[in-house]
Amino acid sequence: MAYETVAREVEIATAGAAPMTAYVARPAGGDRHPLVLVGSELWGLTEDVRGVVRQVAALGYVAIAPNLYHRSGAGTARGLTESAANRERAFELLGQLTRDGVEEDLRSAIAHARSHEQATEETGVLGFSLGGHIAYFAATRLDLAAAAIFYPGWLPVAGTALSRPEPLLAATGAIAERDVRIVLFFAELDHVIDAEQRAQIGDALEAAGARHEEVVYPGARHAFFFPGREPYDKAAAEDSWTRVRELFAAELGR
Repeated sequence: MAYETVAREVEIATAGAAPMTAYVARPAGGDRHPLVLVGSELWGLTEDVRGVVRQVAALGYVAIAPNLYHRSGAGTARGLTESAANRERAFELLGQLTRDGVEEDLRSAIAHARSHEQATEETGVLGFSLGGHIAYFAATRLDLAAAAIFYPGWLPVAGTALSRPEPLLAATGAIAERDVRIVLFFAELDHVIDAEQRAQIGDALEAAGARHEEVVYPGARHAFFFPGREPYDKAAAEDSWTRVRELFAAELGR
Protein backbone atom coordinates (compact mmCIF):
# COMPACT_ATOMS: atom_id res chain seq x y z
CA MET A 1 0.00 0.00 0.00
CA ALA A 2 1.06 3.60 -0.55
CA TYR A 3 0.73 5.87 2.46
CA GLU A 4 -0.55 9.41 2.24
CA THR A 5 2.33 11.59 3.39
CA VAL A 6 3.15 14.98 4.82
CA ALA A 7 6.51 16.68 4.23
CA ARG A 8 8.26 19.77 5.49
CA GLU A 9 11.62 21.43 5.92
CA VAL A 10 12.89 21.68 9.49
CA GLU A 11 15.83 23.20 11.33
CA ILE A 12 17.69 21.02 13.81
CA ALA A 13 19.99 22.36 16.51
CA THR A 14 23.54 20.96 16.43
CA ALA A 15 26.34 21.37 18.93
CA GLY A 16 28.84 24.09 18.07
CA ALA A 17 27.39 24.88 14.63
CA ALA A 18 24.56 26.71 12.92
CA PRO A 19 21.20 24.92 12.85
CA MET A 20 21.00 22.16 10.26
CA THR A 21 18.27 22.19 7.64
CA ALA A 22 16.67 18.82 6.95
CA TYR A 23 13.82 17.66 4.75
CA VAL A 24 11.46 15.21 6.41
CA ALA A 25 8.40 13.30 5.23
CA ARG A 26 6.23 10.79 7.05
CA PRO A 27 2.91 9.01 6.72
CA ALA A 28 -0.03 11.21 7.67
CA GLY A 29 -1.81 10.50 10.94
CA GLY A 30 -0.73 9.85 14.48
CA ASP A 31 0.91 6.44 14.21
CA ARG A 32 4.61 5.85 14.79
CA HIS A 33 6.79 4.46 11.99
CA PRO A 34 10.36 3.19 11.48
CA LEU A 35 12.97 5.72 10.43
CA VAL A 36 15.06 5.94 7.26
CA LEU A 37 17.95 8.38 6.88
CA VAL A 38 18.46 9.55 3.28
CA GLY A 39 21.95 10.52 2.10
CA SER A 40 22.23 13.14 -0.64
CA GLU A 41 24.45 13.10 -3.69
CA LEU A 42 27.37 15.50 -4.12
CA TRP A 43 24.86 18.24 -5.00
CA GLY A 44 23.28 18.23 -1.57
CA LEU A 45 19.64 18.54 -0.58
CA THR A 46 18.22 18.86 -4.10
CA GLU A 47 14.67 18.34 -5.37
CA ASP A 48 15.66 14.85 -6.54
CA VAL A 49 16.67 13.93 -2.99
CA ARG A 50 13.53 15.48 -1.56
CA GLY A 51 11.52 13.38 -3.99
CA VAL A 52 13.22 10.23 -2.68
CA VAL A 53 12.38 11.28 0.89
CA ARG A 54 8.70 11.46 -0.11
CA GLN A 55 8.94 8.09 -1.88
CA VAL A 56 10.34 6.47 1.24
CA ALA A 57 7.62 8.02 3.40
CA ALA A 58 4.98 6.62 1.03
CA LEU A 59 6.29 3.14 1.89
CA GLY A 60 5.41 3.71 5.54
CA TYR A 61 8.54 5.24 7.07
CA VAL A 62 9.62 8.51 8.58
CA ALA A 63 12.28 9.67 6.10
CA ILE A 64 14.75 12.47 6.76
CA ALA A 65 17.54 13.93 4.63
CA PRO A 66 19.86 16.28 6.55
CA ASN A 67 21.86 19.03 4.86
CA LEU A 68 25.34 17.85 5.78
CA TYR A 69 26.86 20.99 4.21
CA HIS A 70 25.25 23.28 6.82
CA ARG A 71 28.55 23.89 8.63
CA SER A 72 29.88 25.63 5.52
CA GLY A 73 27.44 28.53 5.85
CA ALA A 74 24.41 29.89 4.04
CA GLY A 75 23.31 28.94 0.56
CA THR A 76 23.35 25.15 0.89
CA ALA A 77 19.87 24.40 2.23
CA ARG A 78 18.35 23.76 -1.22
CA GLY A 79 21.34 22.00 -2.70
CA LEU A 80 23.25 22.95 -5.84
CA THR A 81 22.09 22.74 -9.44
CA GLU A 82 23.96 19.93 -11.17
CA SER A 83 26.34 21.61 -13.60
CA ALA A 84 29.99 21.81 -14.51
CA ALA A 85 30.08 25.32 -13.07
CA ASN A 86 28.87 24.11 -9.67
CA ARG A 87 31.05 21.03 -9.48
CA GLU A 88 34.05 22.88 -8.03
CA ARG A 89 31.84 24.44 -5.33
CA ALA A 90 30.34 21.04 -4.52
CA PHE A 91 33.76 19.45 -4.05
CA GLU A 92 34.79 22.41 -1.90
CA LEU A 93 31.79 21.73 0.37
CA LEU A 94 32.57 18.03 0.40
CA GLY A 95 36.16 18.76 1.39
CA GLN A 96 34.95 20.51 4.54
CA LEU A 97 33.04 17.51 5.87
CA THR A 98 34.58 15.48 8.67
CA ARG A 99 33.70 12.01 9.91
CA ASP A 100 32.90 13.20 13.42
CA GLY A 101 30.83 16.12 12.11
CA VAL A 102 28.82 13.87 9.80
CA GLU A 103 28.22 11.37 12.60
CA GLU A 104 27.02 14.16 14.89
CA ASP A 105 24.67 15.47 12.20
CA LEU A 106 23.21 12.03 11.46
CA ARG A 107 22.64 11.44 15.17
CA SER A 108 20.96 14.86 15.44
CA ALA A 109 18.66 13.98 12.54
CA ILE A 110 17.74 10.69 14.20
CA ALA A 111 17.06 12.39 17.53
CA HIS A 112 14.84 14.98 15.86
CA ALA A 113 12.86 12.33 13.97
CA ARG A 114 12.24 10.33 17.14
CA SER A 115 11.33 13.36 19.24
CA HIS A 116 9.26 15.33 16.73
CA GLU A 117 8.27 13.08 13.80
CA GLN A 118 6.92 9.96 15.55
CA ALA A 119 9.81 7.73 14.45
CA THR A 120 10.45 4.46 16.25
CA GLU A 121 13.81 2.98 17.24
CA GLU A 122 14.04 0.82 14.08
CA THR A 123 16.34 2.69 11.69
CA GLY A 124 17.71 2.24 8.20
CA VAL A 125 19.69 4.34 5.76
CA LEU A 126 19.50 4.94 2.01
CA GLY A 127 22.03 6.90 -0.03
CA PHE A 128 23.12 7.71 -3.58
CA SER A 129 26.72 8.25 -4.77
CA LEU A 130 28.22 10.50 -2.06
CA GLY A 131 25.09 9.62 -0.09
CA GLY A 132 25.98 5.98 -0.62
CA HIS A 133 29.39 6.69 0.90
CA ILE A 134 27.60 8.40 3.80
CA ALA A 135 25.26 5.41 4.17
CA TYR A 136 28.22 3.01 4.34
CA PHE A 137 29.85 5.29 6.91
CA ALA A 138 26.61 5.39 8.92
CA ALA A 139 26.53 1.60 8.97
CA THR A 140 29.97 1.61 10.65
CA ARG A 141 28.95 4.00 13.45
CA LEU A 142 25.19 3.94 14.05
CA ASP A 143 22.78 1.32 15.33
CA LEU A 144 21.06 0.51 12.05
CA ALA A 145 19.09 -2.50 10.88
CA ALA A 146 19.59 -2.01 7.14
CA ALA A 147 21.45 0.07 4.55
CA ALA A 148 20.49 0.47 0.89
CA ILE A 149 23.56 1.86 -0.86
CA PHE A 150 23.54 3.11 -4.46
CA TYR A 151 26.83 3.39 -6.39
CA PRO A 152 28.91 4.58 -3.39
CA GLY A 153 31.98 6.56 -4.37
CA TRP A 154 35.45 6.49 -2.81
CA LEU A 155 35.03 3.54 -0.44
CA PRO A 156 38.36 1.81 -1.22
CA VAL A 157 40.35 4.98 -2.02
CA ALA A 158 41.35 8.15 -0.15
CA GLY A 159 39.33 10.38 -2.45
CA THR A 160 37.61 12.72 0.02
CA ALA A 161 38.01 14.14 3.50
CA LEU A 162 35.69 11.36 4.67
CA SER A 163 38.09 8.69 3.43
CA ARG A 164 41.08 9.90 5.41
CA PRO A 165 43.31 8.96 7.17
CA GLU A 166 42.40 5.58 5.71
CA PRO A 167 39.76 4.62 3.13
CA LEU A 168 36.33 4.02 4.65
CA LEU A 169 36.44 0.40 3.47
CA ALA A 170 38.94 -0.25 6.29
CA ALA A 171 36.07 0.19 8.79
CA THR A 172 33.95 -2.58 7.24
CA GLY A 173 34.39 -4.82 10.26
CA ALA A 174 32.22 -2.44 12.29
CA ILE A 175 29.31 -3.12 9.93
CA ALA A 176 29.48 -6.82 10.71
CA GLU A 177 29.82 -6.12 14.43
CA ARG A 178 26.66 -4.01 14.34
CA ASP A 179 24.91 -6.66 12.22
CA VAL A 180 23.68 -4.15 9.66
CA ARG A 181 22.24 -5.83 6.56
CA ILE A 182 23.51 -4.11 3.42
CA VAL A 183 22.37 -4.16 -0.20
CA LEU A 184 24.66 -2.38 -2.67
CA PHE A 185 23.52 -1.30 -6.13
CA PHE A 186 26.21 -0.86 -8.78
CA ALA A 187 26.25 0.16 -12.43
CA GLU A 188 28.35 -1.99 -14.76
CA LEU A 189 29.63 1.04 -16.70
CA ASP A 190 30.12 3.34 -13.72
CA HIS A 191 32.96 5.79 -14.38
CA VAL A 192 33.46 6.33 -10.62
CA ILE A 193 33.33 2.73 -9.35
CA ASP A 194 34.95 0.21 -11.69
CA ALA A 195 34.89 -3.59 -11.50
CA GLU A 196 38.10 -3.68 -9.46
CA GLN A 197 36.64 -1.38 -6.83
CA ARG A 198 33.40 -3.37 -6.75
CA ALA A 199 35.46 -6.51 -6.11
CA GLN A 200 37.39 -4.80 -3.29
CA ILE A 201 34.14 -3.75 -1.62
CA GLY A 202 32.63 -7.21 -1.94
CA ASP A 203 35.78 -8.88 -0.66
CA ALA A 204 35.92 -6.61 2.38
CA LEU A 205 32.29 -7.30 3.28
CA GLU A 206 32.78 -11.04 2.77
CA ALA A 207 35.95 -11.10 4.87
CA ALA A 208 34.21 -9.21 7.68
CA GLY A 209 31.25 -11.60 7.66
CA ALA A 210 28.77 -8.78 7.02
CA ARG A 211 25.27 -9.60 5.82
CA HIS A 212 25.33 -8.16 2.34
CA GLU A 213 24.15 -8.46 -1.25
CA GLU A 214 25.65 -6.82 -4.32
CA VAL A 215 23.57 -6.09 -7.43
CA VAL A 216 25.29 -5.00 -10.65
CA TYR A 217 23.09 -3.69 -13.48
CA PRO A 218 24.45 -4.53 -16.95
CA GLY A 219 24.86 -1.53 -19.22
CA ALA A 220 23.89 0.94 -16.48
CA ARG A 221 25.93 4.01 -15.61
CA HIS A 222 26.51 6.13 -12.52
CA ALA A 223 23.37 8.02 -11.37
CA PHE A 224 21.05 5.56 -13.13
CA PHE A 225 18.31 5.97 -10.52
CA PHE A 226 16.95 9.46 -11.18
CA PRO A 227 14.45 10.08 -14.02
CA GLY A 228 15.08 13.10 -16.20
CA ARG A 229 18.83 12.65 -16.24
CA GLU A 230 20.80 11.37 -19.21
CA PRO A 231 22.14 8.23 -17.38
CA TYR A 232 18.65 7.19 -16.18
CA ASP A 233 18.02 3.47 -16.60
CA LYS A 234 14.35 2.67 -16.03
CA ALA A 235 14.80 -1.08 -15.60
CA ALA A 236 17.68 -0.69 -13.13
CA ALA A 237 15.87 2.04 -11.20
CA GLU A 238 12.66 0.05 -10.86
CA ASP A 239 14.39 -3.21 -9.92
CA SER A 240 16.59 -1.49 -7.34
CA TRP A 241 13.60 0.26 -5.76
CA THR A 242 11.79 -3.07 -5.46
CA ARG A 243 14.84 -4.44 -3.63
CA VAL A 244 14.95 -1.38 -1.36
CA ARG A 245 11.31 -1.95 -0.41
CA GLU A 246 11.98 -5.62 0.29
CA LEU A 247 15.08 -4.84 2.38
CA PHE A 248 13.34 -2.30 4.59
CA ALA A 249 10.20 -4.41 4.91
CA ALA A 250 12.27 -7.37 6.10
CA GLU A 251 14.55 -5.47 8.49
CA LEU A 252 12.45 -2.50 9.63
CA GLY A 253 8.90 -3.75 9.15
CA ARG A 254 6.07 -2.53 6.86
